[in-house]
Amino acid sequence: MQYRSLGRTGIKVSPYCLGAMMFGKLGNPDHDDAARIVHKALDAGINFIDTADRYSAGESEEIIGKALKGRRDKIVLATKVHGPMGDDPNMQGNSRRWITRAVEDSLRRLQTDYIDLYQIHRPSPDTDIEETLSVLTDLMRAGKVRAIGSSTFPVSEIVEAQWVAERRGVARFRTEQPPYSILDRGIERDMLPTCQRYGMGVLVWSPLSKGLLTGRYRKGQPLPDSLRVKVFPKQMSDERSLDAVEELILLAVEAGLSLTHMAMAFVMAHPGVTSAILGPRTMEHLDDLLAGAELRLSDDLLDRIDQIAPPGNDIAVNGAAYNPPAILKADLRRRPAVERAAV
Repeated sequence: MQYRSLGRTGIKVSPYCLGAMMFGKLGNPDHDDAARIVHKALDAGINFIDTADRYSAGESEEIIGKALKGRRDKIVLATKVHGPMGDDPNMQGNSRRWITRAVEDSLRRLQTDYIDLYQIHRPSPDTDIEETLSVLTDLMRAGKVRAIGSSTFPVSEIVEAQWVAERRGVARFRTEQPPYSILDRGIERDMLPTCQRYGMGVLVWSPLSKGLLTGRYRKGQPLPDSLRVKVFPKQMSDERSLDAVEELILLAVEAGLSLTHMAMAFVMAHPGVTSAILGPRTMEHLDDLLAGAELRLSDDLLDRIDQIAPPGNDIAVNGAAYNPPAILKADLRRRPAVERAAV
């Protein structure tokens, strides 16, 4: 396994990061089976695990904590905070009040006294970034957190966080975790160059575009009965995406590759990407992903992928991507009716 530097932290991580979102009631509720998946990944050389407090309401962290007994010190362990963990409106977000409690809950569930990479899962427009970076800095000084990062932040907020850290003398985000795949290439325009400029590690999620790049979702065929279809029906049935998938399948067959392996090798080919997050639910999923770990794509094959899915463009509709308030609420992008009438 050729390990890579996690930004400029000095931490070395595997090119594949084991994502634990599917561990627990959301995906695989069998704790013992999930632990076997973790152990298989570690035995294959993966030393990087990513989870979040919100995944299955903390159950994912509990599974990882149990699975890492006796092996914790050799693992780079990452988790995230932000999503709601209860009905109380203050049990979520990026405030000092919540993060101070949430980190203790994560440490308890993970059965560890430190987190290698603590990430802010999404932005909070109602919270000053200085507030968030300040409490994260305190956690680092207390030895509870080794490095900090963001997840699915807009480029503008990543830059703002870097400036605030420099001006205020607080810790800065060392990593970003954006979506990236053959069908989701928008981050190539600005996000990846910005992260490279600031020396940030990049951990990409959904490298298979919610499963569209597994070959299970085909144009003109019934959609499989899957959690993805239930949660993201528009993305999984999007005609433009399925048209591209059909072309990519033909290209993979011509190259003698599986679509999954080609898709994973594609994201790892970008110099700005540190690790790709795998999200296996079963041992079979993990075995298939590991089988293509050493694959490297030729320039000719990458050029042909560019022709199908142009660089810097999103073909897929990513329902899990971050949308700022003005996108979600019409009144934030429209003048009051009285003002419009006066124009």
